[in-house]
Amino acid sequence: MKKKKFNFWPYLLISPALLIVAFVVFYPIIEAIFMSFQNYDLRRPDKISFVGFENYIEMFNDPTFWLAVKNTLIWVIFGVGLQFFFGFILELLLNQQFKGRGFVRAVSLIPWATPGVLIGLMWKWIYDGNYGVLNDILLKLHLIDAPIMFLSQTSTAFGSVIVTIIWQGIPFFAIMILAGLQGIPHEMYEAADIDGATKLQKLFRITIPTLKNVIFITIILRVIWVANSVDIIYSMTGGGPSYSTQTLSVYIFNKATVLDLGYSSGMALLLMFMLASVAIPYIRNSFKEGS
Repeated sequence: MKKKKFNFWPYLLISPALLIVAFVVFYPIIEAIFMSFQNYDLRRPDKISFVGFENYIEMFNDPTFWLAVKNTLIWVIFGVGLQFFFGFILELLLNQQFKGRGFVRAVSLIPWATPGVLIGLMWKWIYDGNYGVLNDILLKLHLIDAPIMFLSQTSTAFGSVIVTIIWQGIPFFAIMILAGLQGIPHEMYEAADIDGATKLQKLFRITIPTLKNVIFITIILRVIWVANSVDIIYSMTGGGPSYSTQTLSVYIFNKATVLDLGYSSGMALLLMFMLASVAIPYIRNSFKEGS
């Protein structure tokens, strides 16, 4: 039997892309792993040295780190959860037949297409206690007696930035689920109508089960993006007041900006492993379905 000749062309063609990925992704990860075991503070370059697990020990004894972890869980659970809830409602509305539907679909994408820093600044002005439109509306409706400093109080700051991230992410879920909805055969709904199914029965027996994979991947992607999000919180509060809005990604960024790269690298690796624990089940499930 003639031995099949090894074809090296596929590997040669994808090698430039693999080299770019290795340089842009894998090299920084390896560098971060080494830095996390060092006292790598660029404010004191003469004291850079190997310290083993000292950064991780300090991290686990750092109350600000645990507050950031708690804030990250709240940020992701409420941010992504409510984005999905309102996005699903918006998707059902955009799937209806009405005049100007195309225009409404295009306009609904504006929050998703707007840069995060711009969204943060825009909502910061909306929440402003002196000239913010939100306080102006609440005062005119006689719902409050005095302006509320939404972003300056620990009791309201975190809720305010969560509302902002929800507003930004609703169109992503709406458009992604709407795209999946177009792939559901109309005959399934016609058969359900013949059987006398109600709208709720069609929603829970046809729409949601058929969109299961689309919903799952959009939630996984959004969890990763929201957990890594820095721009909105940083441009609105910088992580304050009193660390009340400081998530893990913002804490990493704040530590890196003061050049404590060893400590920030350790936290970044922990965040990476946390997010990998979310993504790996989906990847494994995809390979099982593919096989």
